[in-house]
Amino acid sequence: MQEFDHIQSLWQSHSVEVKISSEEMLAQAKKEVAAVRNRSLLNICGMVLSFVAFVTLLFVFQSGSWATNTGLIVIIVSVAVSTLILYQDYRIIANSDFTVHPAEFLLKLKAYQLNKFRIYNRLYWLYALALSLGSILYFYDTLSTLNILLQIAISVFTVFWMVLCATVLRRSYIKREKERIDLLIEKIERISGQLKGQ
Repeated sequence: MQEFDHIQSLWQSHSVEVKISSEEMLAQAKKEVAAVRNRSLLNICGMVLSFVAFVTLLFVFQSGSWATNTGLIVIIVSVAVSTLILYQDYRIIANSDFTVHPAEFLLKLKAYQLNKFRIYNRLYWLYALALSLGSILYFYDTLSTLNILLQIAISVFTVFWMVLCATVLRRSYIKREKERIDLLIEKIERISGQLKGQ
């Protein structure tokens, strides 16, 4: 055990200085900014596809029930509002070039990070509540035609899925996104500091 501690202390005392040129750091930062933009754009595309699917469901598979139609309308409105919020969030960083105005881009990136935090902490609950209400109304008539065990299974799975998304998945996504954007902010601050120093 002493040998392991000795090896560990040697390893920790050994420092390697990594030198990265400003061009390499700039290339990495450009790649990461593009990845953030692409992820945001993919989220928007997924929401647009969901919107189209629910609108298609509303008009193609018409139901005579007021509850089913009302549930679909609630879901469609919540998806549309969330898509618009995500699009406004995307526009914050979409058209900015951090190589031209790094300080301005940093402010926009920090605003983007704050908006992400707001969306996934506060607005998420409104979105989840609207989806839950819409789902309850939509399935109200449908579930009543199924046998009791299937009704219970679908209800339990729906509640389980909503709780899983609201806790584990949402928190891990927020943490991952925060770490990525924090790292990107740090890199851009270093790059702008190096460019000022030259």
